[in-house]
Amino acid sequence: MDHARQVFTVDLLERYATKGRGVITAMAAGNDVIVLGTSKGWVIRHDFGVGDSYDIDLCAGRPGEQSIHRVFVDPGGSHCIATVVGAGGAETYYTHAKWSKPRVLGRLKGLVVNAVAWNRQQITEASTKEVVLGTDNGQLYEIAVDEKDKREKYIKFIYELKELPEAFMGLQMETASLGSGTRYYVMAVTPTRLYSFTGIGLLETVFASYLERAVRFMELPGEVPNSELHFFIKQRRATHFAWLSGAGIYHGGLNFGSQHSNPNGDNFVENKALLDYSKLSEGSEVVKPTSMAVSEFHFLLLIGNKVKVVNRISEHIIEDLHFDLTSESASRGIIGLCSDATAGLFYAYDQNSVFQVSVNDEGRDMWKVYLDMKEYAASLANCRDPFQRDQVYLVQADAAFSSRDFQRAASFYAKINYILSFEEVTLKFISVGEQDALRTFLLHRLDNLTKEDKCQITMISTWATELYLDKINRLLLEEDSAVENHGVEYQSIIQEFCAFLSDSKDVLDEATTMKLLESYGRVEELVYFASLKEQHEIVIHHYIQQGETKKALEVLQKPAVPIDLQYKFAPDLIALDAYETVESWMGTKNLNPRKLIPAMMRYSSEPHAKNETHEVIKYLEFCVHRLHNEDPGIHNLLLSLYAKQEDDSALLRFLQCKFGKGRENGPDFFYDPKYALRLCLKEKRMRACVHIYSMMSMHEEAVALALQVDPELAMAEADKVEDDEDLRKKLWLMVAKHVIEQEKGTKRENIRKAIAFLKETDGLLKIEDILPFFPDFALIDDFKEAICSSLEDYNKQIEELKQEMNDATHGADNIRNDINALAQRYAVIDKDEDCGVCRRKILNVGGDYRISRGYTSVGPIAPFYVFPCGHAFHSECLIAHVTRCTTESQAEHILDLQKQLTLLGDGARKDLNGSMFEDSVSSTTNADKLRSQLDDAVAGECPFCGELMIREISLPFILADESREVNSWTIKPTNNLLNLRSISLPS
Repeated sequence: MDHARQVFTVDLLERYATKGRGVITAMAAGNDVIVLGTSKGWVIRHDFGVGDSYDIDLCAGRPGEQSIHRVFVDPGGSHCIATVVGAGGAETYYTHAKWSKPRVLGRLKGLVVNAVAWNRQQITEASTKEVVLGTDNGQLYEIAVDEKDKREKYIKFIYELKELPEAFMGLQMETASLGSGTRYYVMAVTPTRLYSFTGIGLLETVFASYLERAVRFMELPGEVPNSELHFFIKQRRATHFAWLSGAGIYHGGLNFGSQHSNPNGDNFVENKALLDYSKLSEGSEVVKPTSMAVSEFHFLLLIGNKVKVVNRISEHIIEDLHFDLTSESASRGIIGLCSDATAGLFYAYDQNSVFQVSVNDEGRDMWKVYLDMKEYAASLANCRDPFQRDQVYLVQADAAFSSRDFQRAASFYAKINYILSFEEVTLKFISVGEQDALRTFLLHRLDNLTKEDKCQITMISTWATELYLDKINRLLLEEDSAVENHGVEYQSIIQEFCAFLSDSKDVLDEATTMKLLESYGRVEELVYFASLKEQHEIVIHHYIQQGETKKALEVLQKPAVPIDLQYKFAPDLIALDAYETVESWMGTKNLNPRKLIPAMMRYSSEPHAKNETHEVIKYLEFCVHRLHNEDPGIHNLLLSLYAKQEDDSALLRFLQCKFGKGRENGPDFFYDPKYALRLCLKEKRMRACVHIYSMMSMHEEAVALALQVDPELAMAEADKVEDDEDLRKKLWLMVAKHVIEQEKGTKRENIRKAIAFLKETDGLLKIEDILPFFPDFALIDDFKEAICSSLEDYNKQIEELKQEMNDATHGADNIRNDINALAQRYAVIDKDEDCGVCRRKILNVGGDYRISRGYTSVGPIAPFYVFPCGHAFHSECLIAHVTRCTTESQAEHILDLQKQLTLLGDGARKDLNGSMFEDSVSSTTNADKLRSQLDDAVAGECPFCGELMIREISLPFILADESREVNSWTIKPTNNLLNLRSISLPS
């Protein structure tokens, strides 16, 4: 232990603390408050927190000499209980920090209170809550006092020792809040016993339960001048206790956790120990302490006039504390010790003076204490810096190394960062030939390195890789005597090595590691590492060499694998397992089937069994039908594979399928028809050739080829032509000629079949069309029925033509009559009738209208139009309205007609003045024609009732060319309205 810096120091706090009120007989402290009891019955209170002090006379009015026996202060320093002993018996008083007068606790009259247990968890400045008092006759009382009531709330008797009625000398209490209520832990000591009480509910109920069950206690022999019980409080919770007993200092840990929450479980003490007084004596004579205080790691024991500081863990004396006593106090010496758990201070007192014992970082050397005791976990928990931890690890490592537990030693050596170099540790293991321990050391060292040590991490990882490979090789070279154990260990090291490669993939140098694995012949691990480093090409190549198609395809399916590898390995994979490869292709997105054509052609060139599914055809069908692939290369390849099959049904279905349907202006097929025709001719797929000819509009070739295969097919092809009657007839004649020439029956049967064939053409062919195909020596009798039938048809057609001519003549007469009647039609209008456009009188004779171009006036009246619906318009107004509302082309036509009429009008006037009469008549005739055309253009229907008005419904009110004009009238808001000044108008 380092004695250069003392853990505990003593300072004189106050020399004459009683102020002449007698000598000190008792003392207590809490929250920087000390309370002294004197031999004359005074209680003196010093509050160092606020620098205040006062004294209270508890013996006022009592006869005889009175002395304070005990004083007790709560941890907050607000509540005080004092017992006065005198000639008139014992009295117990309660006083509060805010009171100037004490309150006697009458129920306790005559009882000497030796111990008090405060409820630290629930006590407040205003209320004591439950307080347990222990008396010298072995009784326990519960009291509660509220400061505002100026008196106790209650005093209850709760327990009494009956088996061995001894005085209670010390009391401590802890509480814990549970779901079912408050749990109380009470510990009490007498000169020879330590009692433990616990239970849930009211404090009175807890002690009442011990009437029916035995109380737990620890009994120790021997006598001591003053038995004491102390709890050490850390963060408002007791962590360990100490009992000053006759046999020694009985101490241990306290655990108030849930595992000790059994209502009847009184055992909340752990790691119990007894410090024998013989360890404290310098000679053969055993000296017992007269008082005690407890810190986190030490006992302060008052022996004579000095305090021995004993380490609670090692039980060694570390310091002796001496006090500066006055001459009058030297005879009696130090009377006692007390502690202030809230402030973390200790006090010693003699008859006149109070000494303060301060703690200076008492845990600074505890790591050494635990280390000497080989309690390494506790030692590490108390280390303050990395150097201290290194020393603990070094001791552990050296101990394990000495006992030849090299694996454990390696794990501890790896944790040392400062006091032992990396090289020293590695040489230690190399010197004893422990490769496995060295590997363990390297692995643990890797765990302790930071990301900044990249170079060191890479070097150590590479070394560990080589050690793993060496270990694997050594296991392979071992003899077969331990084959079973060897197999288990071998598999274990392989798994461990693979896990190491996975963890270290980002720090290992790829090229170096690959060379190491290759040099040791570890192919599987090489492939595994390559997959970790995303060297997919190496992995796939290995699986293909091993014939493991599924594994290779699984690698290719990973998102990180480039799609180009699919195309690169496609030929090898489809050759190994076509089914799995094609299934993988169909499950892969963004695959370009065109780039797989070389692999598919290689597969297709190999022979296959008749009943075997052609996997390439399956994939191509998937591309064409499911993926809607439009690549001509894919369609051509599929067509070529269909053409090579014995059954041409699939080929025909493929040719008949319209792959571009649903697309506007799209093709019906994507294969090359010329290539398809050439291929089908080569493979002798005639039906397919017929279809292709027909698709290419080569109907004559299609029919000619179909006649070689099946006349029915030829008929169907001939019937497909619908828009060219001559071509259709020509095709049917080809079929008819073939049918007639190929018939092998009797002449009469052939003629009957030919006649039946005519019926299939739906009247397209007549008997006279096929007669040239019969032999010249055929008898006319054989065609009698057909010829008669044909003549009857012609007769019917002639009659129908006559009827149509009669109907046409009758219609022409009707039209002629309508035209004559039309010339006599007239309309009556009112003299006040208005023009539908200008709203002026139609029959205006004022002469204020300009005569429209192409029209002549009728006397003084301007030309006008009247419609059957009743609307009337001036000709000028009607022409202007129609020109404005009709289409641009129609308007130009009307203007052009007007222009021509104007020119003809001028010419006619010139002729009348001196030209030939015939030319004038001709000009007038042309003007009538133009005027008639103009009438048709502008007056074909009423502009208000006809189509012109209907079309105007869909037009906007404001046309596009008028938008600029409309925008110019828009009133735009201004942002400066608030800034405008009002201008007063002149009066």
